[in-house]
Amino acid sequence: MAGPAAAAPGADVKPFTPEKAKEIVMSLQQPAVFCDMVDNWPALHWNTKYLSALLDGKTIQFRIGMKTMDLVPQFETRCSYVEATLQEFLAWSCGQPSCLSGPFSCYEYSKYWAYADYKYIARLFEHKEEVFQDIKWSDFGFPGRSGKESTLWIGSEGANTPCHLDSYGCNLVLQVQGRKRWHLFPPGDTSFLYPTRIPYEESSVFSKVNVANPDLKRFPEFRNATAHMVTLSPGQVLLVPRHWWHYVESIDPVTVSINSWIELDADHEARVEEAITRTLVCAIKSAENPSDADLWLNPTEIEATSHDINLQYLNRAVSAYFKCQKASVSEQAHPSSFGAEKMTSASHKRRKRQVGTEPEGCKLLTHEADFSTVKAEKLQKIPFGPHLIQVLPQSQETSSVDARAVESDYRDLIHGNEGGHFGKLHCARKQLVMSNDCEMPANQMDSDGSPNASQTTLSTNDLLDCLVNPHVISLVAQLLLERTRI
Repeated sequence: MAGPAAAAPGADVKPFTPEKAKEIVMSLQQPAVFCDMVDNWPALHWNTKYLSALLDGKTIQFRIGMKTMDLVPQFETRCSYVEATLQEFLAWSCGQPSCLSGPFSCYEYSKYWAYADYKYIARLFEHKEEVFQDIKWSDFGFPGRSGKESTLWIGSEGANTPCHLDSYGCNLVLQVQGRKRWHLFPPGDTSFLYPTRIPYEESSVFSKVNVANPDLKRFPEFRNATAHMVTLSPGQVLLVPRHWWHYVESIDPVTVSINSWIELDADHEARVEEAITRTLVCAIKSAENPSDADLWLNPTEIEATSHDINLQYLNRAVSAYFKCQKASVSEQAHPSSFGAEKMTSASHKRRKRQVGTEPEGCKLLTHEADFSTVKAEKLQKIPFGPHLIQVLPQSQETSSVDARAVESDYRDLIHGNEGGHFGKLHCARKQLVMSNDCEMPANQMDSDGSPNASQTTLSTNDLLDCLVNPHVISLVAQLLLERTRI
């Protein structure tokens, strides 16, 4: 397929039309970086100083973590939290004396990072709705999608998101200020990443592995995982396809990102799977003695919902699945144009369930399964080049990429610079102060560090990890849907 036509000097012509960009987003099953697609977006001016003035003293929550590199992921349950203004955050990140008495006074910048993550722009600027139009996802083929359906991320150097996969949709991420390094792993690597649902959060499956500093003695299969790494710079947009694992870290003093999760038709079955997961996790973990229970509920989840509520949600998820199936059959009988598909407006990854309401309209986008038989053919037709750069495995050469690379750092990472991805976070390993859900007590380990079979006790979390393993949940969902058909 021929590449995009060259733009006339000075003309505001993008390398891909909205229709072509959407085709790439909906069909590409590997991560890629779009370049030169957002040059005219006002959101490119959303640096921290601009946002600080726009928020005008409004406080937001920051998650605080340690810069020391542990063998265990810094889950949100292990972090501290402060409420602060962006002005206070900027003063702290610059080392100003005023921070000695502010909300960051207990956290020395050289030892800690701060992250205002998952901030819904619709809530953050609810009284300044005009700023929603600074973000124009319509350029990627999603008309009407703006900042209202987007999320803001502001972090200091070292701020990171633990490795996880998102149960719903695919992800478009715009880098506005500073750089972020992305470690991505394909869905086929799931078993190598030791998935867990503790801490529990709807739509997030976490990895037990700290992929930036893996404990290969405890997680030997991680050696088989294939890392795809890229450093995302301002003005670039990363496509994270459905169910790709990702660990993200800020590598500059201050970073700002904006993303939007694009819902997919496959999300309807995923919601059934998530409803099953929630029911099992809440039932089993709530049955534990409170004095023995760990911090199993992620801070993003307000509370452990009751079994009745969870069962209602499960039934509504099943109902929505069949409603969408019926709509898909009807659409196939009376097909409409691709451009006429209706996108739902609620794309938030961490959206809470409302039991008393019906799910919003179904999208008639192509199923993930439909791609499997034509993946190679589709990949050959994708116009990779200077405006769409593949994120390749670390060991793979970049010969397929056009002469223009995203940046020299990106080129180094693609060629597999083994030590480069640790950056300034590579410090002496620190022993955990807090116990981890899968750590083995010392008296239950043999001299070589392996579990002592005669003394090993399976914990509630061990049981849960098996019960809510993504493969098991997928099978249970299929069986449950089959039972409903009878």
